[in-house]
Amino acid sequence: MRFLQKFCFLLLLSIHISPLTVRAQTNNGNTAQAGSQVKTTNGMLTGTTEKSGIRAYKGIPFAAPPVGNLRWREPHPVKNWPVIRQATQFGPRAMQLAVFGDMGFRSNGMNEDCLYLNVWTPAKTSQEKLPVLVYFYGGGFVAGDGSEARYDGESMAKRGIVAVTVNYRLGVFGFLAHPELTKESPHKASGNYGYMDQAEALRWVKQNIAAFGGDPAKVTIAGESAGSISVSAQMASPISKNLFRAAIGESGALVNSGLDPVPLAEAEKIGTAFAAEMGANSLAALRALPAQQLLDAAGKRGIPGFPATIDGYFSPKLPAAIFAAGEQAKVPLLAGWNSEEMTYMFMLGRENPTVENFKKAVEKIYGADADEILAVYKVNKDADVVPVATDLAGDRFIAYSTWKWLDLHAQTGGKPVYRYLFSRPRPAMVPAMGNASAGLAGGVVKENDPNAVKMPQARGAVHAAEIEYAMGNLPYNKVYAWAPEDYKVSETMQSYFANFIKTGNPNGPGLPVWPLLSEGKPVQVMHLDVNSGAKPEESSARYQLLDKLHKK
Repeated sequence: MRFLQKFCFLLLLSIHISPLTVRAQTNNGNTAQAGSQVKTTNGMLTGTTEKSGIRAYKGIPFAAPPVGNLRWREPHPVKNWPVIRQATQFGPRAMQLAVFGDMGFRSNGMNEDCLYLNVWTPAKTSQEKLPVLVYFYGGGFVAGDGSEARYDGESMAKRGIVAVTVNYRLGVFGFLAHPELTKESPHKASGNYGYMDQAEALRWVKQNIAAFGGDPAKVTIAGESAGSISVSAQMASPISKNLFRAAIGESGALVNSGLDPVPLAEAEKIGTAFAAEMGANSLAALRALPAQQLLDAAGKRGIPGFPATIDGYFSPKLPAAIFAAGEQAKVPLLAGWNSEEMTYMFMLGRENPTVENFKKAVEKIYGADADEILAVYKVNKDADVVPVATDLAGDRFIAYSTWKWLDLHAQTGGKPVYRYLFSRPRPAMVPAMGNASAGLAGGVVKENDPNAVKMPQARGAVHAAEIEYAMGNLPYNKVYAWAPEDYKVSETMQSYFANFIKTGNPNGPGLPVWPLLSEGKPVQVMHLDVNSGAKPEESSARYQLLDKLHKK
């Protein structure tokens, strides 16, 4: 199973996608004015006040720049600043190649010096103790940024929530392990720097969010794809599991996934081989190399070029084992995935979607277990192949691991668990997009690009499509012709999320009742679409089978 999950990520990288499809507007048409000052543990900040009255503070450093001798070190404390710091512009994004077509950056360039966060608050004073949302971006741990408009926190802040987006190190800068790094570490660990950045940001929130009117005891962490995987990782880690009170995951978990941490010794071998490729015979030589040179070389390795590690510090053992033993953060969890996480082409490639070709693909992947798969993912005629292969590709890619996370936490977490399926397909693109068509991960393929591989027309909600709906940020995405029905779905989904952030329960007035997962009772799944509502689970046989095969 790990093979296809990694294969899916690699294809996400290898298919050429136009570099910018979301035309980000800095303030969604609003005029920003000077904001009031805030005192943090490191110094005074001044931000901006949006037309809506929301105060925004951007580019706040939460750790020292991870450069020089701090490259590949756990995050270190940021130095105090003696004068008022202008928090009016997003900080630089982490080092990354132009990978996905759906990332509209508003960051101040790209730099190793990337450990910044952003805060949006509706509070007028520091005494309001509002609930807090901390959101981790997606991007396969090789791309993404807290400045992306789809994660903008103003809409959530309008609902009485202090919203925070966080940057963290990516790729070789965030996950390289090496014997010399392990030796110099006070924890005798290496790798996992990106995850430790997230934990450091949560510690910053704990210490400082009250100054923005937030309640440090009411923090919910959330994220999509790699961000959702990060949420599960933070729940499983002993260094961070006490820094938040609830969690939201959108499509992804570090539980029986293709990105699960590997033994430290295995990751060290990867790091040692990489250093040799770079001609660096010492850690000092590796740290002396230009960041761009490291980035270009690492990019050739795809995902996960540098896996997370079981390092005995951030990750004492596999997250699945931690959740199974009930050693994770005991917090309410709301999580789910989309109805078309992957296209059938990840099963069939360029082969025609016929019964024969589907069976051949299954036999190639599953070998002696193929008959069991074909008994559950049934295709009786050619017309069945596209939807069934789409389900199997999506399950293998990300749905099964998210299901497993929910299932384990429901059994051992001792707190409410809620599951959703997001099914709203994106509408047609606006006429200004010309002959463009949707690509992977929300990207756009231009018709005049001979190297681009066009994806088939989506029948459901593709990977990452729910983000703007959940965060209330449809207006920022100018690619699609959003209809009143889309805004209806967004209102419903964001209301559920906002209620959960405030109370640990998504239910509220005017919303269909969202049942929690209860052991011993039939599973109810909230289907989020134009007509949202809870329905009995229809796919349990699929996930039970994949779980059985994963254990082999």
